[in-house]
Amino acid sequence: MLSTYAPTPCGLATFSAALAGGLSATGAEVGVVRVSDGSTSGDGRVVGELVNGSAGSVAASSDLLNQNDIAVIQHEYGIYGGSDGDEVVDIIGDLDIPSIVVVHTVLKDPTPHQRSVLEVVAALADRVVVMSESAHRRLCLGYHVDRHKVTTIPHGAMVPAPVQTKRGGRPTLLTWGLLGPGKGIERVIDSMGDLHRLNGRPRYLVAGRTHPKVLAADGEEYRDFCIEKARSSGLADSVHFDSGYLDASSLSAQLRAAAVVVLPYDSTEQVTSGVLVDAVAHGRPVVATAFPHAVELLGSGAGIAVEHGNPEALTSALRSVLTQPRLAGAMAAEARRLAPTMSWSVVANAYQSAARQILADRSKRR
Repeated sequence: MLSTYAPTPCGLATFSAALAGGLSATGAEVGVVRVSDGSTSGDGRVVGELVNGSAGSVAASSDLLNQNDIAVIQHEYGIYGGSDGDEVVDIIGDLDIPSIVVVHTVLKDPTPHQRSVLEVVAALADRVVVMSESAHRRLCLGYHVDRHKVTTIPHGAMVPAPVQTKRGGRPTLLTWGLLGPGKGIERVIDSMGDLHRLNGRPRYLVAGRTHPKVLAADGEEYRDFCIEKARSSGLADSVHFDSGYLDASSLSAQLRAAAVVVLPYDSTEQVTSGVLVDAVAHGRPVVATAFPHAVELLGSGAGIAVEHGNPEALTSALRSVLTQPRLAGAMAAEARRLAPTMSWSVVANAYQSAARQILADRSKRR
């Protein structure tokens, strides 16, 4: 596998570590070429590092990947060197083994070079994996790709064992993940101006560290802005920020305790959201802005997708979940129905099946 990887604090690294674990559980031997970020990884799966901007490292990464049966390449524009991450093209082009490219972002309106990079990557790959049907449609209709190569394998999630959770105390609205502009936290703070007066005095918990790239560029400016917004609105007792690191068990406990998970993102582009998948996998009602993955995954009733730029709709949806137990229960039940299809074991088996098919097809051509 080629990807960012632990301890790099990003969603892609978390995804790759979970997928590697799922594949190992199926009996696969998994090695990782980790995109270097200056930190060191103690994970035994890491067999080498890619140093962006180094031609020697690019060549060495291809050599390491070639020592395996198949390469799984995680594709995101911002993680590889070169313009729009185009150094990854050289790595895939130098592979002697087949490759599965996992596409995490499919832009609706890419620049010409972004379009070119993704089209070349898709042309070089033996299989292209997307994680939602909206991503599948956007890639096949908006880009010049061989649609027969494109397959949808859902984003995996840790699906907890069913346990009865008592949600005592104040109902909690939860947003978590790496923090930065575009997360829409300020809109939920605006909604809390009305919601904190409801019975039970709901509170809003924002959990997670600031994204390292945001921290490097702007420090804690966004977090401080949100904290001050809550304070000046008289909501200091109803809006809480937890910047501590959340391991898997801590996150799972927070999810199970939440009355509703809120994903108020600015983006209208997002075709894959691991945070959304985790929320549904934990059987929690979700209220999200109508980014493509949310519209798709919540469409059967596991949550409510509200249009961007409509603060009244966001407040109304949150109020409905908090004040209508039957509605919240129905959402939670639908989320629990969907959850088993998202487990990492199911997802890893789908990757294994794809890999076996690719190797079988290659064998027939020889």
